[in-house]
Amino acid sequence: MSTEDRNPRTTDIDRWQAERVVDALLTEDALAVEAARAGGPALAKAVDLALPRLSSGGRVHYFGAGASGRLAVLDATETTPTFGVEQGLFTAHFPGGAKAFVDSGLDFEDEGTAGHDDAAVVGPGDVAVGITASGSTRYVVGALTRCRAAGALTVLITSTVDAPLSAEVDVAVVADTGPEAVTGSTRLKAGTATKVLLNAFSTALMIRSGRTYSNLMVNLVATNEKLVGRAARIVQMATGLGAVESAAVLARAGGDVSLALVHALSDRPLDECRDALSGRGVRAALDTL
Repeated sequence: MSTEDRNPRTTDIDRWQAERVVDALLTEDALAVEAARAGGPALAKAVDLALPRLSSGGRVHYFGAGASGRLAVLDATETTPTFGVEQGLFTAHFPGGAKAFVDSGLDFEDEGTAGHDDAAVVGPGDVAVGITASGSTRYVVGALTRCRAAGALTVLITSTVDAPLSAEVDVAVVADTGPEAVTGSTRLKAGTATKVLLNAFSTALMIRSGRTYSNLMVNLVATNEKLVGRAARIVQMATGLGAVESAAVLARAGGDVSLALVHALSDRPLDECRDALSGRGVRAALDTL
């Protein structure tokens, strides 16, 4: 595994001043983003294959341990406030559960049986994404093996070229990040690439599902003052209305940004707009009207 090799660019890092250490770490992270971009075509294929499953009621399940698993939890939990999806559309499974998530001393990544058991909830219409820098974490192997047997779409995100697990999944997304600045610390470059790829996967899937209008976050859940203000600005940007008019439209729509946009842009009654939005995104609803 190249992630376990020694990085020749940082062998004297313990002798450097902070500015040089930080520059080296950020330079390595920039290389990780480029490695993630190389995995872009495979990730796009995963999005294309996942989309019809979600459209038919399927769900996305992430399986990862350690830093990879914690990044998966972050991505899964952020989809609800960002895109307004119901909780459970994206679910991150972590070995040992919530207690192990916050206590790195509880390490169950070698528990293949735990991965197999956690995957019991995955059905044939679902999408299973395994995240493992090494490409061999037993928890992930156990989970994806069961998911594939169940008929789910299986995707691997890894930093290891030719990982044996790559041949056992429908789509393997490889970000060849190479040796870490601190040898073996895959929370660094491999973690950066993982976060970039997870961001791109969930965001692209939601965009293709009609969860945005243009590049606007029209299904956000306004749970705090910042998001309430963002919702109002989105209505302004999409419609060209002034601040007062936008706030009034949003209020008439009960704070529903998508409904407010369809109402303002089509100039049709709210009930008609609501019906047009049923199961559709803003653009599709406008086309219908």
